[in-house]
Amino acid sequence: MIYTVTFNPSLDYIVSVDDFILGKVNRTSKELIYPGGKGINVSLVLKNLGMESTALGFTAGFTGMEIEQALQRWGCHTDFIRIPDGTSRINIKLRAKEETEINGQGPEISKEALEQLYQKLDAMTSEDVLVLAGSIPGSMPTSGYELIMERVAKKKMKVAVDATGDLLLNVLKYHPFLIKPNNHELEEIFHVPMDGNDTIIIYARKLQEMGARNVLISLAGDGAILISEDGEVRQSPAPKGKVVNSVGAGDSMVAGFLAGFLTTGEYEEAFRMGIATGSASAFSERLATKAEVEEILKQF
Repeated sequence: MIYTVTFNPSLDYIVSVDDFILGKVNRTSKELIYPGGKGINVSLVLKNLGMESTALGFTAGFTGMEIEQALQRWGCHTDFIRIPDGTSRINIKLRAKEETEINGQGPEISKEALEQLYQKLDAMTSEDVLVLAGSIPGSMPTSGYELIMERVAKKKMKVAVDATGDLLLNVLKYHPFLIKPNNHELEEIFHVPMDGNDTIIIYARKLQEMGARNVLISLAGDGAILISEDGEVRQSPAPKGKVVNSVGAGDSMVAGFLAGFLTTGEYEEAFRMGIATGSASAFSERLATKAEVEEILKQF
């Protein structure tokens, strides 16, 4: 089973405003409400691609109930830990001439709730796959991902980590199966401008030398680069299409890569699936569907 962990899931309220004016009353032209959070996005896209996963994390209040029910309506398995106080956050995604996001805070996660998550992790085996994605709430220790990786290290399971800064760097010693920084996050990690693919490859290799097995670099409209553990460097431009919504595209790339690799065991296919799935989400108002991914794959 694939397990995704989202520490601070949300309801994403996505509103389109044709001519947004700050300080004025604005009317929406379109509204959408989805369960959100990076790990949740991975679970949703995996389901669209025909792969089962279980979404883990913490939920609270009426918004938390809706997050769980929405995922179940989508056909996803859920095993969230309910927090007795507070509410799961609502994030606002404003689509106007420029995309703007306002993210809520979410409930405080106690040591007792965190221990419940650890118990779920302890029940996993080497046959399972774990996805850790997104930021960690302020109520949790900043070493949250590191503690999880340490806990599951002996299981030799595949772990994908989509995080930034120290959250990412601190887990590399546990040899995650996949990490997915983008070029801007590489700049933040190494304090060096990424002024071309050659530079990006040099610093992606450094992350591999630090412990990552496979490093997938998303370059937005410029495509992607994969430094895989078989020693190959794969590069691809972005597929052709109109970007409609960038939210969830990186999470979709992770889902596509895992789906491709777990189905075929081939890094070339995983790379193609990752790019196609990330692009399909970017070209759609919703997260990528299997039909959309298959259509983009025809470009390769």
